Amino acid sequence: MPGSVTSVFSEAEHFEAALREEGCFRLVVTGPSPFRARLTQITLHNLSLVDAEEEVPRVAFVEVPTDTVLVALPIGGTPAPHWGGMETRAGEMITLGPAQRVHARSEGPCHWGAIRLPAQELAQYGGALRGGAFVMPPPVALWRPPRAAFRQLRHFHQAAVRAAELRSGVLADSEAAHGLEQQVIHALVEALLSGPVDEETEATRRHRSILARFEDLLGAEPLPSLTEIGAALGVSHRMLRECCKKHLGMGPSRYRRLRGMQLVHRALRSRDPRAASVFDVARRYGVRDLNRFASRYRASYGELPSATLRRGSRQGSTELSLGRPRVKAS
Repeated sequence: MPGSVTSVFSEAEHFEAALREEGCFRLVVTGPSPFRARLTQITLHNLSLVDAEEEVPRVAFVEVPTDTVLVALPIGGTPAPHWGGMETRAGEMITLGPAQRVHARSEGPCHWGAIRLPAQELAQYGGALRGGAFVMPPPVALWRPPRAAFRQLRHFHQAAVRAAELRSGVLADSEAAHGLEQQVIHALVEALLSGPVDEETEATRRHRSILARFEDLLGAEPLPSLTEIGAALGVSHRMLRECCKKHLGMGPSRYRRLRGMQLVHRALRSRDPRAASVFDVARRYGVRDLNRFASRYRASYGELPSATLRRGSRQGSTELSLGRPRVKAS
């Protein structure tokens, strides 16, 4: 059933949870607090649209569903995230094919949009418009569509976002929603007809695969060391560093530290019985030097980890309600 949700977030983990519907499974904030983001999510019949505004840099790990194509495009004048190491400028867009695992990083405030639709739907609609076979997008590719086609795509995307944010009845009307969906798909096919201007090399695809496995290893407890990670991946530290710099904008050591700090922060805020002490939680997530960690933690979150633990113990699960509630538009 068509509908939409507009949300404002002050916590990265709540933003991450909302983006999970779009295939984002991990979000690591790489800049200082406070975190602020606004997200509009629109569901039509076979199509989903997203409009996101973020204020702090971050790295997101995205896994596109196996039957889905994801299209990402910059909105407004702020820089858009880099997807799979590819930068998008005004008038460009990125496509991610089914089952692709990609890191998307931003370097500061950004405003981006996304279109998510079944791969079969795109193929059928594209074939009908062309009167023959439609060539599906590569796994990861950069596009610079004809200006008129891109402007049309942006127009329909933003029309849907405005309808959602204004609580227009357009999205509640099944026929109107279906008509809007057809217009978006038609505009998308037109934008794709010119072909990509850049796509992954075999080396880039291999590097992206290494990073996806790197991300998997960072979900283990206790958090493995870089030496253990390198051995599990079967790559040299130099190779891992090159991959990280290209796709994450930083080396593996800093990314592992930020990821571990985020996991510690979330554990201390929860009422997890294993979060009995800062020392226990920190060790679980790979922290060896507790004093240095405490100073870095304070710089990121504005308080010492012990203060977070005390506050989490007092407030428990009510901490999850700090963000502004979602506003639904139907």
